[in-house]
Amino acid sequence: MREMFDQELETVQERIVDIAESVFTIVTDASTAFLEADVKAADRALAIAETISEKALSLDELVIRTLALQAPVARDLRILVSTLRISASFERMAALASHIATIARFRFPDSVVPDSLSDTFDEMARLDIRLSKKLIKLLKNTSVDLARSIQSMDERVDELHREVFEVVLDKKWKESAMYTVDVTLASRYFERIADHVVDISSKVSYLSTGDWSDADLED
Repeated sequence: MREMFDQELETVQERIVDIAESVFTIVTDASTAFLEADVKAADRALAIAETISEKALSLDELVIRTLALQAPVARDLRILVSTLRISASFERMAALASHIATIARFRFPDSVVPDSLSDTFDEMARLDIRLSKKLIKLLKNTSVDLARSIQSMDERVDELHREVFEVVLDKKWKESAMYTVDVTLASRYFERIADHVVDISSKVSYLSTGDWSDADLED
């Protein structure tokens, strides 16, 4: 009985890592599409994003079935409960990245990013990509230190998000309403992706510490 349960837990971990890797690809392609007006990257991101909900639903069904049949306790229970919440966060990350890709797709062949915000969005996008990659590593090998480094990187994304608003609200901002809406929304999406990475890292830390101190995020 325990051997079967261990196999189910291993499958759960494999599936959540698979989802994490897919989300990393979506974030990477969406960022490329946005920064480089790359319509092919946008299409790739949107295509992969369509598969995430199905993967998350399949994982959730496995977790719920395991909870019902195995009645786990202690750390095993924490793993399964955390997985349900982590899969939901990954769905949101994929949706947010697909919004970024959609903006780039609609504006193609024009660039979404005005020169005044080019460096800001470049750094923000690259940080999101790095954070998504670190998350895969964290899911494979739980590390409180790695989780903390993820949270510190998120602080920089928050700073960049505020910079975008400062530029847009400045009297020197002369871009059209279309640019204003696009960069404001995109900045929010990049910032929210990073927030979800932090949220997931907190849940992974919970697997080691048993301390659930983070608050749920609102979209």
